[in-house]
Parts: sequence; C-alpha cells; structure tokens
Amino acid sequence: MQSPLAAWHTAHGAVVTDDRGISLPECFADIEHEYRAVRDAAGLIDLSFRVQIGASGEDRVSFLQGMLSNDVESLQSGQGCPATLLTDQGRIVADLRVYALEDSLMLDLDARVKDKTVAALERFIIADDVELADLSADRTTIGVQGPLASRLLEAAGASASLTEDCQHAAARLAETAVRVVRVSETGLDGYAILVPRPQAEAVWQTLLEAGRPLGACPVGLGALNMLRIEAGIPWYGVDMDEDRIVLEVGLDHALSFNKGCYLGQEVVERASARGRVNRKLSGLLVQGPQLPQSGDKLFSDTREVGWITSAILSPRFGRPIALGYVRREHLEPGTQLRIDRNGTPVIAEIAVLPFPQE
Repeated sequence: MQSPLAAWHTAHGAVVTDDRGISLPECFADIEHEYRAVRDAAGLIDLSFRVQIGASGEDRVSFLQGMLSNDVESLQSGQGCPATLLTDQGRIVADLRVYALEDSLMLDLDARVKDKTVAALERFIIADDVELADLSADRTTIGVQGPLASRLLEAAGASASLTEDCQHAAARLAETAVRVVRVSETGLDGYAILVPRPQAEAVWQTLLEAGRPLGACPVGLGALNMLRIEAGIPWYGVDMDEDRIVLEVGLDHALSFNKGCYLGQEVVERASARGRVNRKLSGLLVQGPQLPQSGDKLFSDTREVGWITSAILSPRFGRPIALGYVRREHLEPGTQLRIDRNGTPVIAEIAVLPFPQE
C-alpha cells in the first residue's frame, strides 16, 4: 500500500520505510528535530495507514451497538468515540474510532485490519438493514499534532470548534471539502483530517505553509513512534493483536459498562468484576543505554513474567523506555525486572502509563 503523498515525500528527501506492508516516511531530515517540533509546536504527519469504513442503512446504529464495545447509540451527529471489535472470547479484532454523521456511521481504523474487520462484521449481518462500504480508495488521513495544532488549522483557514475527543466537523482546506476530527496520535493536542485522495498533496502543502511560521514541519514514523510510546498509546499489530484480551491492553476508555450486550461483553464483564487480569500492558524505564527489542523476555529473578512489545530511545528521558506485558504480581510502579537482551541482563523499572513527565 502506498500513500497518495508518496511522490511529495520522495521529492522532499524523505527516507521511506515499509511498515508492515505500508510505505511510509520514516523521517524527512532529523527524527529528533521532528519529535521536538511536535512537542513544542506542531507536526504534519502522513496517517495514510488509517482508513475508514462507512456504515449506512436504517439498522446501522443498533447493529454496531451490538457489535462494538462502546456506546454507539448515544452518539449525535458530529460526535465520536473510541471502540473495539472483539471476538466472543473478548480478544481484539480491531481497535477503532466511530464517527456519527447525519445519515451514516464511519469506522476509522488501521488499514492492516480493515479486511478482517469488514469480514467479521459482515458475518453477523443477516436481516439487518446495514451496508458497509470501504472508503479507503477515496480518501486519506493527514495528522496535525502538537500544542499549536489548533493555531495551525486556524492559520490554514480550517479552524473548527472541537473540544471533545473524536468530535468532528466539515471544513475546507485548499478549496477542498475535508472532515476535521479532534484526536491525539501522540498524547498531545491534535487532529486527523480526512481528505479526498486526489487533493491530498494540495491540502498537505497548504497545512505545511500555514504551519512553518509556527515552527511546524513534516514528521515521519520514527518521531511518531517515539511520541506515541511516551504517551503509552498501543498500536495494533505491534502492542496488541487477537491474542490479547481488551482489558490487558488498558483500552478501558473504549469500553462501555452500561450499554448492554455486545460481542465479547461477557468476558469483559467477568474480568472487570474480578478486578484484575493476569497481565497488563505497562511502561518500562530502562537502565543503561542498551535498547530492548520487541519479543525480549522480562524476568523476576529466574521466573519469566512478561515480554517487550515496543521500545525507543526517548528524547524526553534521555534513555530507553519500552511498552510490554507484565504479570499482575509485578505491576507495582518502581518494581524492577530484568530484560534478557542477547544474554546481557538489562534492568527495567515499571512505570505508569502514560510515562510521567520529567
């Protein structure tokens, strides 16, 4: 899969990487400079790995209310919410966002789980008046992230009064109709802009020119990965998959405990009533310069108690940090565990997520 901005990225010197089947810019010049731009001002991010599925028909709300883990029925047009699609066993098929429009619902999710999500939903459409449509061929997603993201949109002529997570509204950029969504991909203030694919480059260029006086710049996957790990934001296919129960991942904000039945609800309710899960995604502050890798095992004395899913050298902490699954007996912040890194012991300390400010 290739971004509609691929030609622009190549022309402007981006280092492009294949990220699990999708070609994306790893960086444009200097990863730490791009990281600092988002932390201090704003960054423009190619989010073409996020795609949308439209749900129309008279039964669209009741159908998705019974399929997804959050309260879709309560959404008014212009509102949205995070949600998950689960198996009967409470395991994660997809994590996604739901946006309510006047006459449809829109599911926003990672492109890599689009096909299996559609297939999983269509299995349950029997007598319901629901039609699912793949919108990914028509549009792409551009991110504006950072504390000056709202000022950048205003400077570009697309200011929108959006105060709640997943709230969205129509706007115009580069003489193009777009949809602006308030959503953070970095733990900082931010927006996702849904753009018709043929106009992607014009919208990108308009945002870039509006953002330059504010200190904004294009930002690649390398800096985005740093920011999302510091914010404790898990990525599907990296930190979670269909082997994980939703409560292990800490996606409680994507769950409703009051809406009634949905796919996988019984397992979620049982684990919630028990008050614990066997393991949970946690933050790890690593001692020393050695960077752990995904799959490295975590030990308490000689007992294996977890594993690493993501790790970076954090500019904010000046040392490696990681995300990983840890057994419940070792989740207390400050607990020290040993990482087995090629036979060399590396010590890591449990931290709350998102990682604390230093």
